[in-house]
Amino acid sequence: MSLAMILPMSAFALAASISPGPVNLVCLSSGTRYPLSQGLVFVTGATLGFVALFIAVGLGLYSVLTMAPGLEVALRWAGVAFLLYLSWRLFHDDGHLPEGETQQAPGFMTGAVMQWLNPKAWLASASGIGAYTSGGELNQVLLFASLYLPICWLSLGSWVYAGAFLRRSVQRPAVLVAINRTLALILAGSCVALLVE
Repeated sequence: MSLAMILPMSAFALAASISPGPVNLVCLSSGTRYPLSQGLVFVTGATLGFVALFIAVGLGLYSVLTMAPGLEVALRWAGVAFLLYLSWRLFHDDGHLPEGETQQAPGFMTGAVMQWLNPKAWLASASGIGAYTSGGELNQVLLFASLYLPICWLSLGSWVYAGAFLRRSVQRPAVLVAINRTLALILAGSCVALLVE
């Protein structure tokens, strides 16, 4: 495949990965609450989860879902329920930063599962496969996925680093509560948007 295709694929991957979405908001929140290493574990899970989803969609999974509308609806509701649960936890956070590593940060499996329940990830996969590959041709799908891997990881990682910057800059619990509640409301709002689509 020529450089003429690699550059647009990379640009698409960057735009889809770095733009705000549920996973990005959890990355930002993790950066404000936990050590960078824990946030990057979540990022790694989310990245690998997305790449696995992307390849599965490229091999025809999305077509199967469109033939079984009940399954598509169930997936959407599962995703909304999961996002609302994360919103609720974030909204009720007290803004006190954990001492050491006593609190459990969202981990690798949470990141991986979240992508499979994230409608933004399904949309990015289906539209990217449709726009840049020839009918899900395996070599093209794998090339696209290999471009997505570092781009997605770095994009999500930048949200964790932004959260870590906020953590260093904001030491007052009241300010962190306000940030967390704002993020929680945005995350919950994205659920409402998913339901009215």
